[in-house]
Amino acid sequence: MQFTVIEAHRNEFPAPITFAKGASLTVGEIYQGDEGWDNWYFCEAAGQQGGWVPGEVICLQAPGQGVALEDYTARELDVEVGERVWGGRQLNGWVWCTRTVTGSGWVPLRNLLRDDA
Repeated sequence: MQFTVIEAHRNEFPAPITFAKGASLTVGEIYQGDEGWDNWYFCEAAGQQGGWVPGEVICLQAPGQGVALEDYTARELDVEVGERVWGGRQLNGWVWCTRTVTGSGWVPLRNLLRDDA
């Protein structure tokens, strides 16, 4: 589905956590912010900085430990007001978006308006 950006978004994480299905994860705190983004966990994977991961892609195995259920990247997409993007998967208040020219990444759903055309 296509969206129009109604509020700009800037990536605040230049080195997003990225892992493959089956990767071991150290699972930390659950996100508690006011944005309404439920079911996000701060995770660490070997050899990289930690980052926020949606609970749907984690199999919790023991306290503080999990395994990735699928490939995942926390890469966010910088977007400008009025820009049009194609949206795919939605997870916990975020949409995986692709530009028609270049780039793809997560954008907060609240920054987008679905085009009904």
